[in-house]
Amino acid sequence: MSMFNILDISATAMHAQTVRLNTIASNMANVDSISSNAEDTYRSKQPVFQTILDGRQGEARGGVRVKEIVESQEPLKMEYYPNHPMANEEGYIFRPNVNVVEEMANMMSASRSYETNIEVMNTSKQLLLRTIQLGQ
Repeated sequence: MSMFNILDISATAMHAQTVRLNTIASNMANVDSISSNAEDTYRSKQPVFQTILDGRQGEARGGVRVKEIVESQEPLKMEYYPNHPMANEEGYIFRPNVNVVEEMANMMSASRSYETNIEVMNTSKQLLLRTIQLGQ
């Protein structure tokens, strides 16, 4: 495996973690949104990753990509709040199925993965520079 492939693989992982962090940010931004029906309520979203093995045009051979972003199938939070202006006929409001603790744990994991890939790139760069210096 070429050292340049390692850089490409780390770059794909960093891009995937960036999408993951953006999805988490979207979930956290909508955690307090309210709706009067289940259809209009925000649902937690999660990226689905896929390994890259085929090396299509413009892609690294090896690495990861975001296959899709899926909505959580967890039930929404229904809250009895009859005086709220958004309450439905029965007096219920609907809140998103975003779990703040899970989102924070996912954010920490994505950040650490991103940092790890930066370290892989820096180490690869140092190895390439030292290899060039050997030839002098």
